[in-house]
Amino acid sequence: MPEPVEPNDVAVPDVASSLATRSRARPVALAVMATTAVFVLGLDVATKQLALTNLADGRSVKLLGGLLYLTLTYNSGAAFSIGGNYTVIFPIVTVVVVGGIVWLSRQLRSLPWALSLGLILGGAFGNLMDRVFREPGPLRGHVVDFLSFLNDSGQGFAIFNLADSALVCGVVLAVLLELTGRRRDGTRMRHSDRDAD
Repeated sequence: MPEPVEPNDVAVPDVASSLATRSRARPVALAVMATTAVFVLGLDVATKQLALTNLADGRSVKLLGGLLYLTLTYNSGAAFSIGGNYTVIFPIVTVVVVGGIVWLSRQLRSLPWALSLGLILGGAFGNLMDRVFREPGPLRGHVVDFLSFLNDSGQGFAIFNLADSALVCGVVLAVLLELTGRRRDGTRMRHSDRDAD
């Protein structure tokens, strides 16, 4: 007759298996974050170059029946050209954001969080490259924007680029993950944990 199995005998392998799974999840999550960031950055650089090549004559291109326009502009500030006289601040803020993402990624094992942080990272680097390498000079460069909703002059909504879109999508996803209790380490916050906070 087999000996009865103690509860602790079952729990130890389960914990070990869980730890092994979580340790394997970290490199995958970091790879997803890095791949997403590189993809966003590459797409942003490519589309900005296309805009510079094809829209430099000042014309606008109407798409989707006027839902979207392609109009080349140079932005020295943030959205809606806010802070245009303080361009040098934006690269500093970007470096702080990138540092924060690197710090947050120490516990990263969640694929949705990896996607979110990758979108933010790629978007931040896309606009940082403009700030560093474009005219009028390093840390004062103007960001290339070329996407405008509903009209060709950015009225009612800021003209933006793919880096801006990635940043917004990444932040929205991060907020949703927080609201649904999904943690960066791949675990999920229980209702009792929220009540304790």
